Amino acid sequence: MESPTSSPVDKQPRYIQVNSTLEFTRLVCALERAPRVSFLHDHDGRKILSVQMDVLKEKPIVYFTPLDHNGHYLRYGLAGGKEESEIVDTTSDSSKLYSPIVRIKSLPKTLKPGNGTLDRYQPIELEDMSSLAKLTWGFEDIPFPLFLFPHNDKWLLGVFMNFHEEGTSYFCHVLLDQEPEKPFLKFSTSNV
Repeated sequence: MESPTSSPVDKQPRYIQVNSTLEFTRLVCALERAPRVSFLHDHDGRKILSVQMDVLKEKPIVYFTPLDHNGHYLRYGLAGGKEESEIVDTTSDSSKLYSPIVRIKSLPKTLKPGNGTLDRYQPIELEDMSSLAKLTWGFEDIPFPLFLFPHNDKWLLGVFMNFHEEGTSYFCHVLLDQEPEKPFLKFSTSNV
């Protein structure tokens, strides 16, 4: 008797587009101890910048933004209290953060998008923003990035977590009535 064959596990990356180049630059520069490397390559017939930030059931989660124009670095900084993001050719301003752009001529099969299996993060709704802020504390005082998604007429603000390396992946979130106006969450342990 033949044993039933199961379909192969999809371990191909899942590509998720962020809302803007500024948000991508913030992700690779402002939310890390040292800026991460950005990768330039083709995706669905267009040039994109991408970075892998997570793994969901052995499947890389890759965030990307369409490429505005060519350059060698993504530059991130603050000027007059406002965030700035630009693609530049040099790292001449030491007051800014830079993500090097590595140009990939052609992606290997293992980095091409997956087949769209139904693997999903398990949602955990938190009671309040204070609980969410506490979860974002990362290793060595580096906070985990927060992600914002529209959900019906509300917004989900949360952090992706794996409590065990081989276990289930979670999206720990709060439900907001409106989109936040500021790009960062300010939290103090003395005012909980």
